[in-house]
Amino acid sequence: MRPQELNLMVIFDTIMTEKSITRAADRLAMTQPAVSNAVARMRDAWKDELFVKDGRNIQPTLYAKNLWDQVKDPLHQLNLAINPGHFDPKTAQRTFRVAVSDIVVDTIWLQMRRLFEAEAPGINLHAVPYTIVNSQQVLDDAEVDLVVAASNPMQENIRSSYLFDSCLVCTMRKDHPLAKADLSLEEFAAADHLLISLSGNADGTTDQALLQHGLKRRVAITVNHFAAAAPLLIGSDLIAMLPAGINQRYITSGQLSVTKAPIDIPPSAISMLWHKRQDKDAGLQWLRMHIHNRMVTTWEKNRHKVFDCLCS
Repeated sequence: MRPQELNLMVIFDTIMTEKSITRAADRLAMTQPAVSNAVARMRDAWKDELFVKDGRNIQPTLYAKNLWDQVKDPLHQLNLAINPGHFDPKTAQRTFRVAVSDIVVDTIWLQMRRLFEAEAPGINLHAVPYTIVNSQQVLDDAEVDLVVAASNPMQENIRSSYLFDSCLVCTMRKDHPLAKADLSLEEFAAADHLLISLSGNADGTTDQALLQHGLKRRVAITVNHFAAAAPLLIGSDLIAMLPAGINQRYITSGQLSVTKAPIDIPPSAISMLWHKRQDKDAGLQWLRMHIHNRMVTTWEKNRHKVFDCLCS
C-alpha cells in the first residue's frame, strides 16, 4: 500500500466511525473541504462511491462496510503500536461515545462534566441511546467506545468490568393503599404495574418470577426511559419494580414510597462493556476508571438511602 493510501485509510476509518464528514474533520483537526477532497481521492482510488448522503449524515456503501470490516482492527492496532499508552487528559482532544440509559446520565454526567472542566478541557462525552438488543453490535462496529448496561458479553471480543448489582424494590406513590410492609403476593400480582422497558417488550424478570408461583400481573403501561417513571407513579395508582438506586430524591422527600416485594427477584449485574481492540487504549482506560468510581459511589449511596425508607 502506498503511503498516501494509508493516509486515506485513516481518514476513511474516522468517517466510518463518526458517520459524518463534519465530525470526522473535527476529530482529525482538518477542514471539512480537506476531508471532502480526501473522499474524492478515495472514490478514485477504490472505484466506489463509498458514502451517500442521508439527511445530515452519510451512509456507507456495501463496499465501504466490507472494507471497514477488514481494516478497522489493524488500523487500531497500528495506532497503538505507534502511540503505546499515550494519553494526557490535560491536552487530549477526543470525543468518547458511550451507550447508556438515561439513568446513567442522571447519575454521573454532571460529575463527569465537572471532571472534564477541571482536568480534561479538550474531552467531549457523548451519550448514545442504549438498547438491549444491540449493545454488542455497536461495540463490534465501533459506533461507541463503551456500553454501560445490565448485559453480559456473549462474544469473545467483548470485554467487561463489573460495577454493581442492581436490586429492585416495589415503588408507588406515598399514599398508595399497597404502601405497606406486609404486601401480599396476591395484592402485588393484582395491581396495575408500570414497566421500564428499554427493549420494548412488555415483560421482565418480575413476570418470570410470578410465573413460578402460577401468577401473572397486568403491565398497564410501559416507558422506555427511567426518568418517566416517577411522575407516572406519583400521579396514578400504578406500582413498579424499580432499581433501588433511582428516584432517590422522590423517595427521601416522601413523594414515593418503597416496600420489599413479596417475591424474590434476582439482582442484575451492571457492567461496562468495550471491544477487545481497545483493551490498551489509555484514553478509554482513563474514562472507565472515572465512570467506575462515580457510578459505584453514587449508586451505592442512593441505594442505601432508598433502603432506609423501606416500609417497616
